[in-house]
Amino acid sequence: QVQLVESGGGLVQAGGSLRLSCATSARSTSSYNMAWFRQAPGKEREFVAAITKTGVGTYYADSVKGRFTISRDNAKNTLYLQMNSLKPEDTAVYSCAADLAVFGRSTSGWGSWGQGTQVTVSS
Repeated sequence: QVQLVESGGGLVQAGGSLRLSCATSARSTSSYNMAWFRQAPGKEREFVAAITKTGVGTYYADSVKGRFTISRDNAKNTLYLQMNSLKPEDTAVYSCAADLAVFGRSTSGWGSWGQGTQVTVSS
C-alpha cells in the first residue's frame, strides 16, 4: 500500500474551477494506476476519473467528461484533477486511489485510498 494525501478542495461558485492534488508516498509512483472518486452526503462513492501508470490512458465518468481533466506528474509523485465549469451536483468529498494492477470505475479492488478533500459548489 501507499499513503495518499489530497489537497486543493474548497468552496467555489457554480461555473468556477478548482485543482485537486494527491501526493503519494510511493518510491515509484509510476508503478501505480491512479484514480479519483467522490462521495456526496447520503450517496455511495462514485467514480470520477482514472489514469494509467504512464499517464497515457485516461478514463472519465460521463458526468464529468469535458469538464474535468486527470493528470499526473510521476517525478513529483503527484496526481491532479483539474475541475472546470463546476456544478452544485459536483459537491462531494473527493478521494484519490492507487493500485499496482486495478484500473477502472469500480470502487472495489483499489489497494490504497486517501482521506479525501471536501469540494463544495454553491449555486
